[in-house]
Amino acid sequence: MVDERKAAILRAVIEQYTDTAQPVGSSAAAKAAGLKVSAATVRNDMAALENEGYLTHPHTSAGRVPTEKGYRYFVDNLDLNELRGRGASADQSVAAFFGELRGEIEQVMKETASLLSDLTDYAAVVVDDTIEAAVVRSVQLVPLAGRAVMSVVVLSNGQVLKQTFEFDAEIEADAIEQASRLLAEAAVDRPAGESVKPRTSGDSVVDALVQQFYTEMVDGDAEGERVYVDGTSKVASAFQAVDSVSQVLTILEQQLVVVSLLADVVERGLSVAIGSETGVAPLSECSLVVSPYEIDGEHAGSIAVLGPTRMNYPQAMSAVAVVSRQLGQMLSEG
Repeated sequence: MVDERKAAILRAVIEQYTDTAQPVGSSAAAKAAGLKVSAATVRNDMAALENEGYLTHPHTSAGRVPTEKGYRYFVDNLDLNELRGRGASADQSVAAFFGELRGEIEQVMKETASLLSDLTDYAAVVVDDTIEAAVVRSVQLVPLAGRAVMSVVVLSNGQVLKQTFEFDAEIEADAIEQASRLLAEAAVDRPAGESVKPRTSGDSVVDALVQQFYTEMVDGDAEGERVYVDGTSKVASAFQAVDSVSQVLTILEQQLVVVSLLADVVERGLSVAIGSETGVAPLSECSLVVSPYEIDGEHAGSIAVLGPTRMNYPQAMSAVAVVSRQLGQMLSEG
């Protein structure tokens, strides 16, 4: 257990270290915490916090820096009113951003990642599962030049999926139109990726065309998550060691690792993973703040910021919460 005074000192050390990236001495901690006690008392409390595993000190400095345990205590004991206040101050500007945002879902996700990175000054990640959550609004086959035919699928989240195939022989317009109707009948007003077998027409050309595009609709675009990352340079600037930068950037480039990482953190019930809590060794000096977002009450993806363990947790947590809420609201409204 950490008493009130030690908690104030720990918070002061974390806040000072977040700002300066330099070990914090007892005088600076006492001043930042607003404590009216002797320097000796503060030194004793900092020594006790170190003995209890909340602080440590580099061998070349008399000042202290937080440990993972210290950060975890700090995060778990953040003032919820403070977080709500930070969120409220950003809510209006974020709502305005999403109110003006237009375009297909890919552009929305890219802009969301950029916004989150700008708000926090860390790397931002958006994992898009919205294809699975979305409903098919329309399906149409469009003949192109030569023997090519393109499918255009519009989803409830605004996403437009397109696939083009080149066939061995030119297909008559009537066959394309009939196949288009059969595809729409099977898919419209159903969740994307739901396998509802289209009925057959009795025409081998039409049925082959339907099967070709329907297989792609169900098993192609609707599978897998899409990952959008922005602000990697901001993470790179947070580390002095070249090896650390290289390892972190390598992780961010691996889509499957990023998706699994965010899913694992969310499944463990964490909104903040600190250092080794990420479960990924190259991120041992990083923290991850994650929030899922929903469309019409259903899970649709996750957003996160990745930064050094000395990140500004209140700012990052409130920004992630606000952006995930506003993104989900925008996508729910279509």
